[in-house]
Amino acid sequence: MASITYEHVWKRFGDVIAVQDLDIFIEDKEFLVFVGPSGCGKSTSLRLLAGLEEITEGKIYIGDRLVNDVPPKDRNIAMVFQSYALYPHMSVYDNMAFGLRLRKTPKAEIDRRVKEAAAILGIENLLDRKPKQLSGGQRQRVALGRAIVREPAVFLMDEPLSNLDAKLRVQTRAEISKLHQRLETTFIYVTHDQTEAMTMGTRICVLKDGIVQQVDTPQNLYERPDNVFVAGFIGSPAMNFFDVTVVEQDGDLYVDGGTFRLKLPPEKAQAARPYVGKQVVFGARPEDIHDREFSPPGIRAEPLTATVDVTELMGKEVYVYLLTGKKQFIAITDPRTRARVGREIDVVVNMDNIHLFDRDTERAIR
Repeated sequence: MASITYEHVWKRFGDVIAVQDLDIFIEDKEFLVFVGPSGCGKSTSLRLLAGLEEITEGKIYIGDRLVNDVPPKDRNIAMVFQSYALYPHMSVYDNMAFGLRLRKTPKAEIDRRVKEAAAILGIENLLDRKPKQLSGGQRQRVALGRAIVREPAVFLMDEPLSNLDAKLRVQTRAEISKLHQRLETTFIYVTHDQTEAMTMGTRICVLKDGIVQQVDTPQNLYERPDNVFVAGFIGSPAMNFFDVTVVEQDGDLYVDGGTFRLKLPPEKAQAARPYVGKQVVFGARPEDIHDREFSPPGIRAEPLTATVDVTELMGKEVYVYLLTGKKQFIAITDPRTRARVGREIDVVVNMDNIHLFDRDTERAIR
């Protein structure tokens, strides 16, 4: 088992900076997820650790061992890719055993490891099949099994679920989480899907343009995003943002969006006081905007009237796309809502959970 240290790591491809000053420590047995949009540097960060890309500047340690110049095969890692990369002419057993045979592992040890990994993944009855006889989910489990039999210090996973359908993705996501708990090994996982990141990672590293935006637990990323990018990237549907002015009236502070004015609770007002008379970015998640008729008890709710643009029935809730002036935003409402396209509706905003950001720096105001 091993911790991972990225020490001021840079990666340049000519004039393009793919990873910029990546400085992060990953605990032994941790499940860390690199997440961000395409081209943000997450896969490159993983490939640098694996030794598949050469570091431009900085150092990478696996445990206490500097691995900058260590060949990939000697880093004691196992990697699972987006493509399953299985040998089509080999059985499942032989695919899983292949790497061990190359290392001249004793036959009895190979057999033990393969059967143990197959039992963990529930594929014991597939060991004699060829990859073409397997479903996508089964192939993915074989690829995982091939990594498990190596008994590495670190598992690296590069978008391993992206080829699976939605139902299988959820199922395999849970299997990988259980696998991490069972193996008690360091997992580093790359995805562009923030739902995967939130449900699997013990910590998440959010990247944008090769720069770390925030490294934190899923709950903290959701509740206390450091900037507008993290706030908008984490959460589905995404957070609503409004350009507002902080105004003072009778000693209280409000955010004024032109078509609405919402009173800030005392702790939010204290942080916003230096911005009185200035524009800020006001953020409210869709799940914190409710149909007033069905708003939950015990919240500090401020009213807002808007026009219904679109409704999407999701079963246990309704996504209501609303317009205030020319600004569209989303509310997640009770399925009993009477929201109808083209009509006005009264909603309330849970002011305990709103976010304010500096308009120039896009940093959170706390």
